[in-house]
Amino acid sequence: MSQILPIGGGKGGAGKSFVTAGLGALLAKQRKRVVLVDLDLGGSNLHTMVGVKPPDNGLHRFMDKSVSDLEQTAVPTLIPNLFLISSAQCSMEVANLYYQQKIRIIKALQTLPYDYVLLDLGAGTSFNTLDFFLTSNLGIMVFTPEPTSVENTIRFIRTVYLRKLKLLIKKHSFHSAVKDSVDQAHRGELNTPDVIDRVLRYDPEKEALLRDSLARLQFSMILNQFRKTNDAALSEKLRIVCSRHFYSDFEFLGNIGYDDRVHDSISLKKLFVHKYPYTETATDLKGITQELVSVCRNKRRPQVAKP
Repeated sequence: MSQILPIGGGKGGAGKSFVTAGLGALLAKQRKRVVLVDLDLGGSNLHTMVGVKPPDNGLHRFMDKSVSDLEQTAVPTLIPNLFLISSAQCSMEVANLYYQQKIRIIKALQTLPYDYVLLDLGAGTSFNTLDFFLTSNLGIMVFTPEPTSVENTIRFIRTVYLRKLKLLIKKHSFHSAVKDSVDQAHRGELNTPDVIDRVLRYDPEKEALLRDSLARLQFSMILNQFRKTNDAALSEKLRIVCSRHFYSDFEFLGNIGYDDRVHDSISLKKLFVHKYPYTETATDLKGITQELVSVCRNKRRPQVAKP
């Protein structure tokens, strides 16, 4: 069974595509079959990160039903075992998917026959982005040390969490007061933990179901463009804050050091970990890859809901 890894975050420019390409290549070098799926719809550039031209084949052929199997849109890259499903040839309207189109893509992603399926998501908190992120219980967030990036990451986590709550409450027919509380939380009129209090008040028999479902969510964090002048404990502080306010698990996978050669590799359309394999930044990515493999392995163990 494949491991789907959505890679998102609240702010553009944090390096999601760079991280997706690097992790994918390093997993492939461990003889894992990996496919990268560019779901930054309307802003596709993952092909550049892996060093290939915009392929003629891609997501657009699945969208227009030229092919019925999403796997048929995957193209090989220069790295053995690493494949790409690009959205570069999709029309600009693809950024505004219809609900049924989105569901069709999600179902297709869940059947891709690879060891790892990495989803490169767009910035922001549109329903499309949130639902793609929730394709898996294990999601990765990439952020940078800038205060705006940290702030947007917290907002992204909160919005993903509320989206999950809303989907759960809709599916399991909770009391209308609980549904209203989620809407209030979306508008910033109610703290997220207070939604659980509403469940205890109006639907106490569903408390275990809600807590167990939320406990299955696991958020992994990567701090990109880290410099020695930055707060080395920033990621741990963010992890502690999120763990305090949500009923899910948060893991810190590691820092990726800032390197001017990242810009050079993108300009040259070369995969960074392939062109500069012995740099500190490439070493950081290798360490994060090992952490990620460990997290994926542990994720398969039963998890206990937080009290």
